[in-house]
Amino acid sequence: MGRVLLTDRPDHLPDSKRRELEFVVKVLFDAFDDALKTKLSSKRKSGQILKVILFGSMARGDWVDDRQSGYKSDFDLLVVVNGHTFTDLHEYWHAADERFVREFTITHSIDTPVNFIVHDLADVNDQLARGRPFFSDIARDGIMLYEAPGHPLARPKALTTDEVAAEAKGYYEQWMANADNLLDLANGALAKGYAKQAAFLLHQTTEALYHCVLLVLTLYSPKSHRITMLRSQAEALDDRLKAIWPADSKLHRQAFDRLRRAYVEARYSAEYTVSDEELAWLVERVTRLQEIVGTICHDRLNQAKFSGYK
Repeated sequence: MGRVLLTDRPDHLPDSKRRELEFVVKVLFDAFDDALKTKLSSKRKSGQILKVILFGSMARGDWVDDRQSGYKSDFDLLVVVNGHTFTDLHEYWHAADERFVREFTITHSIDTPVNFIVHDLADVNDQLARGRPFFSDIARDGIMLYEAPGHPLARPKALTTDEVAAEAKGYYEQWMANADNLLDLANGALAKGYAKQAAFLLHQTTEALYHCVLLVLTLYSPKSHRITMLRSQAEALDDRLKAIWPADSKLHRQAFDRLRRAYVEARYSAEYTVSDEELAWLVERVTRLQEIVGTICHDRLNQAKFSGYK
């Protein structure tokens, strides 16, 4: 793998998972290097990956691979780069993202879904200095798969419970209201027979609900429209979310795929289609997601003694 080195091998993972991780890190480096080669200015060619950190269930050792239900824990990775310019997902990371989807869903050359987020070092250290629980947990529990020397992480700050509760309440009020409005619009579009617009609005509702629960539980949600990644991170925080999207029939699998693709294709592709049956199931599932997210957030906000985040 050349310069890519697993500096702290996750020895608790099976050999097959470690081999997949090595492949994943190599893809990240190769895709980033290829993106840099297309840039003309020296500044835009100066990007560098400083760290690749495995976090979440794979790092903690409580991952799930349930072949009966089809539920699999993902590889969750934080990629740290040397400047905000290089965090642009479309410009620098789209090829890696597309390859991971293809390798998992089409060629099946990897057996584990891959989700990654990209932040520059200054932002990560600012998040740590501000006490963001999501980044503090990564700094504490994450496994460093690659690290360039000379770029330390900041010491995490501890937030007070009052600070956490106030911020979480604000996120809940903002994002749940947004989700409620979007679902109303989706039902209106569906009633008028606007299938593509309904699918897009259901995607936006789903995205808003996942942002809501992630922000309430961790004070962080990635700036992403990829509901597969948002779903993975949310399901890792509360098991009640894992039953929202059953994959036990072709209809269920295909409908969720329609939802996943709706953010772009429902707006721009003449070839995008979604059936009435798929839309009806998606409305049912998104409505259920809305209920469960509301319950999870209320449970957290209504705790008599708000004790921070796990």
